[in-house]
Amino acid sequence: MKKWRDKKEFKHRVLKWAEKLDVEVCSLAVRPMRNKWASCSSTGNLNFNSELLSLDREVGDYVIVHELLHFFVPNHGKLWKSLMRAHLGDYEHLERKLPTSSHP
Repeated sequence: MKKWRDKKEFKHRVLKWAEKLDVEVCSLAVRPMRNKWASCSSTGNLNFNSELLSLDREVGDYVIVHELLHFFVPNHGKLWKSLMRAHLGDYEHLERKLPTSSHP
């Protein structure tokens, strides 16, 4: 299990995925969040929970791609699921690795 070195490495990965998915990121923050792993706004603002830094990088990629795809698809319907599969394969496996005790 390979964890993130620091916020800088995580942010770099977010920007790599954003470039790959052609998403324009206006602001990017990694900070404590109580009830979510991440959030995004229609204006290009991204926030990621700092607890992600202690998780496996593959799980981080899942959260990153999950959030970036919301710039194209605002829900978790068939199109979103299809795009997740196209970019991450068996994304459900990664989703199940996310701790759920403190996050809905």
